Amino acid sequence: MESKELALRCAKILSDKIAQNLSVLYVREVTSLADYFVIATGNSTTHVKALADEVEFRLKQEEILPDHIEGHGTNSWIVLDYGSVVVHVFSEEAREFYDLERLWQDGQRISLDFE
Repeated sequence: MESKELALRCAKILSDKIAQNLSVLYVREVTSLADYFVIATGNSTTHVKALADEVEFRLKQEEILPDHIEGHGTNSWIVLDYGSVVVHVFSEEAREFYDLERLWQDGQRISLDFE
């Protein structure tokens, strides 16, 4: 699966689980960390965990496994690293604090047609 397709697949999974303030940023031109960042907000720590778990579960069914996962202990910011795509699931407070869209403002926001 290509990077953009994977990023949009992750975003669709999050959208289906009612993620808030969903965005996909193309960041390949501004960092070597990934091609895309998928950023979403959960409305509670339980929702944050459920969103991250759903992405991991659904992609695992397609035999796509993350290289690394961080944050399950806090449930305020969970990161799923799929190499070319990094999924960030935040609580509202953590998302405001880290403000990744501002930090990566030179990245290109990708339109989400399924919303």
